[in-house]
Amino acid sequence: MRAEMTLVEAAISDQIKRDLDCSETATRLLAMRGQLTELIREWKASGGGEQLPTVRERLSRTAERRPAEKLKLNFKRKPAAVDARV
Repeated sequence: MRAEMTLVEAAISDQIKRDLDCSETATRLLAMRGQLTELIREWKASGGGEQLPTVRERLSRTAERRPAEKLKLNFKRKPAAVDARV
C-alpha cells in the first residue's frame, strides 16, 4: 500500500507541475491514508505493540542495506566549438 501511495503522490506532483487539477488524485491519496490508519489501528488492537518506524527511519534502513554505488564521473571536456566565421 505504501508503494502505491508513493506512486499517487508522484502523480499529484506531476499534475501540479503541469498546472492540472489534482483534486481526484488527492482525494484518492487521502482515502489510502485513511485505510492505512485503519490497518494500523487493527494491528494495534490485535496485539501489535512494537514501535512502528517513521518514514525517515525506514528510508535510512533501506539506504544502509543497499550496496554503495560507485560514482562514474566523466571529466572529458567537449571539443570547443569552431568559429565558422574565421
